[in-house]
Amino acid sequence: MNRRMLLWWGVGLLALATALGAVVVFASPETPGFDHWWNETIAGARADWMVDFALVLNWIGGGWVAILGVPLLAILALVIARRWRGAVFAALCFAASAGAVQVLKQLFGRARPDDMLVVSDYGSFPSGHTANAATIALVLWVLFPRVWVAIVGAAWVLAMALSRTFLSVHWASDTLGGALVGAGVVLVLAAWLLPWVQRTTSAADAPIG
Repeated sequence: MNRRMLLWWGVGLLALATALGAVVVFASPETPGFDHWWNETIAGARADWMVDFALVLNWIGGGWVAILGVPLLAILALVIARRWRGAVFAALCFAASAGAVQVLKQLFGRARPDDMLVVSDYGSFPSGHTANAATIALVLWVLFPRVWVAIVGAAWVLAMALSRTFLSVHWASDTLGGALVGAGVVLVLAAWLLPWVQRTTSAADAPIG
């Protein structure tokens, strides 16, 4: 995919996320029917293993683990692999994605479901956990464009999205919005930085020894 296509896809996904937020928050005073239906369906079918699974992902995908732990581990792994350009790209994506999520949360201020099983921060739309999962998945796919990377990344995003609804801490549309934001941010930055990231290491960049 060339830079222009990456840019168009990235901007399109971010625009779609913003439009989705506007529809679910401003277009109707009531929570959309699908969100209510999904929340009630999950609550009715919720099993202990689902909650345990969701609580693990809640810890991995939120708080200091998501803000510092996971990004730093990913960046460190890229540095160790001598992919320092990729590490810079990843760091920018993590920061930009987190910033975009907070902007939209403040813009829409959507109320969370009433039956939350965990405490969470302000603003239901978009899901920060899902956005972070999508950011990780897309960063890895951009740096390592393999089919298996795409499949594992998609499964990770879907698992995180489902876990947020298992805990009733997000509406289903929140998780879709988060996935769109995380993916969109990475694609926009890839359109800008990918040629630099993929540049062959020069003699000046090569490690001594």
